[in-house]
Amino acid sequence: MTALPVGDDALLVEVASGVQAQALHAELLRRRAEGSLSVREIVPAARTVLLDGLADPARLASELAAADVPAAPPHARELVELRVRYDGPDLAEVAAHWGVSVGEAVRIHAGTEFTVAFCGFAPGFGYLTGLPARYGVPRRATPRTAVPAGAVALAGPYTGVYPRSSPGGWQLIGTTEAVLWDHTRVPTALLSPGTRVRFVPAADE
Repeated sequence: MTALPVGDDALLVEVASGVQAQALHAELLRRRAEGSLSVREIVPAARTVLLDGLADPARLASELAAADVPAAPPHARELVELRVRYDGPDLAEVAAHWGVSVGEAVRIHAGTEFTVAFCGFAPGFGYLTGLPARYGVPRRATPRTAVPAGAVALAGPYTGVYPRSSPGGWQLIGTTEAVLWDHTRVPTALLSPGTRVRFVPAADE
């Protein structure tokens, strides 16, 4: 791990992989919950974790530099199930990229348990990991100017659900009516880092 200072009271911790970032994030949350780490915000990303609001960032940086990346935690977080209609315009192209039929592509995706690695891009948008590396897909060569809210999409190793209509270059494989971001709800975001997610095909799939 490499811990880099950010301003006067924050650290950006760099690790080698997304799996390590998820494990480190879980460990830091555990330490904050037990009271051994005083920090205002813990924000994971693809291969980094930002800690903001530290009383002594230099001491923690030294501690982290001398430590090993923690082991991946058990799947103790809640499971969110999202009902999905696999009707996306790019589903056939994704299936062809995987070398399987459309029906098998649906079974592969719906049969995977995902984990929200981190959030970004738009409020409520989670980057979900879980598919084996061989199922990674490229982004579209030409992004769409408007992707509808609820679109279930793939890009690289990630699955995501668009919380609102926006431009986007991910491969669209389905749609869900789940509300990803609702400022009147507590919590506002349906998905947060560490949440387990399963996609459940609509009954008429």
